[in-house]
Amino acid sequence: MSSSFRPTGLGWVLAHLPGRRSIRMRLLALAIVPMGIAFPLLMGVLTSWGDTYFDRILISRVRSDLAVAHGYFERVTEASRWSIESLAASERLSQVLRSREGREQALHLILTETREEHGLDFLLLLDLQGRDLAGSGVDLSRWRVVQEALRGHGGTAMDVFSPALLASLGPQLPEQARVAVISASGGPTGKQEGRGLVVHSAAPVRDAQGRLMGVLAGGTLLNNNLDFIDRLNEVVYPGDSLPLGSHGTATLFLDDVRVATNVRLLEGSRALGTQVSDSVRDTVLRQGRIWLDRAYVVQDWYVSAYRPLVDSQGQRIGMLYVGFLEAPLVEAKHGVILGVGLLFGVVAAAATLVAIFWARQLSHPIERIQATLNAQQAGDGAARVGPVDTGDEVGDLAAHLDRLLDQLHAQASALQRWGESLDEKVASRTADLSRALADLRSAQHQLVMQEKLAAVGQLTAGVAHEVNNPVAVIQGNLEVLQEVLGPAACKPVEGEIRLIREQVQRIRVIIAKLLQFARPTDYVGYLEPIDCRSLVQDCLLLVGHLLRRGNVSVSQNLQSGRLVTCSKTELQQVLINLLVNAIQAMPEGGSLVLAVEDWDEADMPFGVRLSVADSGPGIPADRVDKLFQPFFTADKPNGTGLGLWVSQSLVERYGGRITAENRPEGGCRFSVWLRQEPLAGP
Repeated sequence: MSSSFRPTGLGWVLAHLPGRRSIRMRLLALAIVPMGIAFPLLMGVLTSWGDTYFDRILISRVRSDLAVAHGYFERVTEASRWSIESLAASERLSQVLRSREGREQALHLILTETREEHGLDFLLLLDLQGRDLAGSGVDLSRWRVVQEALRGHGGTAMDVFSPALLASLGPQLPEQARVAVISASGGPTGKQEGRGLVVHSAAPVRDAQGRLMGVLAGGTLLNNNLDFIDRLNEVVYPGDSLPLGSHGTATLFLDDVRVATNVRLLEGSRALGTQVSDSVRDTVLRQGRIWLDRAYVVQDWYVSAYRPLVDSQGQRIGMLYVGFLEAPLVEAKHGVILGVGLLFGVVAAAATLVAIFWARQLSHPIERIQATLNAQQAGDGAARVGPVDTGDEVGDLAAHLDRLLDQLHAQASALQRWGESLDEKVASRTADLSRALADLRSAQHQLVMQEKLAAVGQLTAGVAHEVNNPVAVIQGNLEVLQEVLGPAACKPVEGEIRLIREQVQRIRVIIAKLLQFARPTDYVGYLEPIDCRSLVQDCLLLVGHLLRRGNVSVSQNLQSGRLVTCSKTELQQVLINLLVNAIQAMPEGGSLVLAVEDWDEADMPFGVRLSVADSGPGIPADRVDKLFQPFFTADKPNGTGLGLWVSQSLVERYGGRITAENRPEGGCRFSVWLRQEPLAGP
């Protein structure tokens, strides 16, 4: 039994080409045959994948729309409950219930105002038996939310109210709830839905001693509540949120009947009273599952989402629906697929024409190249690929082309190595120059800062020296004046003399501060144990006017009672500087948090951490490293740029430090880390 190889597909086509299988015919077959196979296959895959992915996108969108609608529905329900609970716990209602004269009128007025303010359709005050205190005869004791309120717990629920119950709650409610049921063909059925879908809440009312006095109950009828359904639709589908001319709709169902909707009929009226399809009714109302699929809504197909509505007894009483028109999106999808198909067809046709042109162009040059290379082949015996047994011109062309590629590859490799070496040298020289330039700029910047500080220090020392001499003369002459005039003559102006002495002393303190700025290591001040908690209180008194003017609230967390040894005046200067900076960072007002905490490291007490936090905009990341540099003002119009630098110098003198960081909740925090004992004496 013998067997033979029979080519199939592209091989079969090539095998059955007439005459000599030249390179031209092979190129044409390789270009045309795969295109004829690949084009239908790609179009089928694209169409199938596109339909599946497109449907998933639509379902994902309508699922999120349903979640938004349900969330808004729950917020409206909670808002109704909150309004009723707020009134039940209000002092105004308590005063009305305690009053004797005009109680009924005042109670009617407050219930009417609250009902109109919060958009409720009814609001009643019930006694402890669940009956209306106004004497209307309404008995709501069977409501689950009322029963819970009589037990002291407020609540809210959705229930179906009978026409009789609606009439007892308000004469207009039965008419609002009434909806004419429309058949599937669009004609009236003669039936009417008179029940009402109501969201209602109840809250206990207590007296000043906490005793239960009654129950406040109220609710909203959703039948024909077009404002509510239009607002829900606007929340889910705002503006032009849907592309390609599609539009969204929303509906509330009582059982399977639309009682509030913005779905339109052919004549433009709302589709109130129309019924949902049997498949949706079975899935949502009978099985209790959420529907996420396309559905026929009144007169067109919509990408739809339905979820069941449950009453206070856990029974399914209706549905919440959102969806958007499917036709514009499907037309766009078909248009895209058609466009892609046309594009593939154009590309295939162009590729075929190009293949024919290339086959014709390649056949003749290959023969000429073969003859030329054969003539030059005698002096070149280094073949790279070797003989290629293809049975056509490609074998000869490959041998000649390999030798040419060998030469080109060798030359290209040499050039590449030379270029890489040159690039490395250039990059190295560039990096060296960049580092040198950065070092030069840094040294220049530090030199300028040193020159500024030296000039400011020299100027400050000179001003302090020049002011100190007249002050000494004033103080000396004042003492001489007292001695010459005597106690009797100085008695009438004793207050003025004391004021002069105090102002002279104040000038001396200012001079000392100036000299301390000019030569900080020579003027340290008296060291003493300091309680940072009392220091915080003293500083708050000094900046109290800034806090009041800036509408800044202050909260304190003063935990640590440790004492730190340093100059009280200098530490007060540091803290006031941080407080003023924090207040200036909150021009529109805010909160200021002060904390004094223990500073421990490795379970050993080190000292105290004093922090000042604000609720301002925080510190930009590119400015954190520059805060403690001299003359850096952070764009403050009246700043000198020396406050934080001086504060850091004062704290570091005692072995401490100042750090700055942005808080996760907003604003920034400056922390002063102070040791209990300084590392070295001043």
